[in-house]
Amino acid sequence: MPKHMLRHASIRPAHPGELLREIVIPATNLSKSEVARLLGISRQHLYDIMAGRKPVTPETAIRLGKLFGDGPAVWARMQTEHDLWEAARRVDVSAMPTIRAA
Repeated sequence: MPKHMLRHASIRPAHPGELLREIVIPATNLSKSEVARLLGISRQHLYDIMAGRKPVTPETAIRLGKLFGDGPAVWARMQTEHDLWEAARRVDVSAMPTIRAA
């Protein structure tokens, strides 16, 4: 991976809802209600994603990717990076060995 793409391990990856809330939706000049309608999700569901209370599911990633023209992978990848970072801080594997397949 190119050096400029590496993330410092102590910096939490953004939840995709932050990107929606801060950059993507404001750039459309549409209301959040209109974006939710176009996505085919409830306004409350969109608000929960933007607040980081709900994840971007694969189904929602497909919808976001279509609506904003960037494909679902970017949204799914952002959610996965965020979730893995959070899980790595909750799950203690320090006593678990690492084995290699023969």
